[in-house]
Amino acid sequence: MSEYADHEVIDRIKELLPAIAERAQETEDLRRIHPDTIKDLEDAGFFRLCQPAQWGGYEADMETFYTAVKTIATACGSTGWVASILGIHNWHLALFPQQAQEDVWGEDTSVRISSSYAPMGAARKTDEGLVLNGKWSWSSGSAHADWVFLGGPVLDENDKMVDFCAFLVEKSQYEIDDVWHVAGLKGTCSNDIIVKDALIPAHRALSYGDMAKGTSPGLEQNTNPIYKMPWGTIHPTTISTPIVGMAFGCYEVHREHQRERVRAAFGTKVKDDPFAKVRLAEAAGDIDAAWLQLMRNVREEMDIIKEGGTPGMDIRTRARRDQVRATQRSIDAIGLLFQNSGARALEDTSPIQRFWRDANAGRVHAANEATKAYIMYGQHEFGEKVTDSMV
Repeated sequence: MSEYADHEVIDRIKELLPAIAERAQETEDLRRIHPDTIKDLEDAGFFRLCQPAQWGGYEADMETFYTAVKTIATACGSTGWVASILGIHNWHLALFPQQAQEDVWGEDTSVRISSSYAPMGAARKTDEGLVLNGKWSWSSGSAHADWVFLGGPVLDENDKMVDFCAFLVEKSQYEIDDVWHVAGLKGTCSNDIIVKDALIPAHRALSYGDMAKGTSPGLEQNTNPIYKMPWGTIHPTTISTPIVGMAFGCYEVHREHQRERVRAAFGTKVKDDPFAKVRLAEAAGDIDAAWLQLMRNVREEMDIIKEGGTPGMDIRTRARRDQVRATQRSIDAIGLLFQNSGARALEDTSPIQRFWRDANAGRVHAANEATKAYIMYGQHEFGEKVTDSMV
């Protein structure tokens, strides 16, 4: 996809923002993304950004994809969250064997995949393939998908773990348990996935070991450099980017709100308060820093790959450090804006309180666990071996 076309998708998304924002409350009430929004994003080409060219995708630069996600999240946190996760799964499927891609996209290249990568179940090796069992929680966007990625160990006949994989499971092989009744990200339909004795062909399992070594079988056909990006950068950035987008959206709403706000107790305009200007600047600085650091690392890793290299542990641990920091900076900025928006921000119709709830809900995702990321960074800086797989 050309650079012009990349930006054309983002331009189309920008045109959708007023409608996405208008549907934000209904999205919460539905507890899933509004169907009109899913269609609009599909028509705009968003879901094809990371999809391989052989399946009608655009193979856009990763910075373009994340910019699109950030833009969507400025209008609705739940929509940005689901778009990010469903969108990146087309990148992930590109790493699977060609037959798995054919299974999903062979008849319909617009098919979507949700996920739950935490090892909440396991597969057992058999002569026919892998038999998968378990209950996986929080599969965001599950209502909008016909397949799901599930993470877990592969066990031999003696219950010994012989591999750790992402399994590709079709809709007829799982049930969705509607459990998503929460305080934030209400519209993400992050429900549970239940699998009972599902036979998974070997080509629908992708070893995390192959991903870590850069030997995923899908790379034989899908040779674009984007598919060589480290999983430990791609997956966490996919989680942080919508939260940064929420911060940008909250900032815009807060700024417009404060321009017109009058403090009832004093009859003074908030925009004339120098302290309001200081708080605005502090929040803006943190939000900008979050985004700039995130994209710097994505850009530098892509440059290394395009030059024929492999991103080393220096940049990969830095990317994880900056990714969790971006999440925290964004949440801190949203908190500051929320605190200084007055009682009107508490109203159910206020986007400010929705951004605050959604961002804090996103913070609890495992990819945003700051301590682990910081320890990995420190280990590498002190010359110790980093063994965590999420890097």
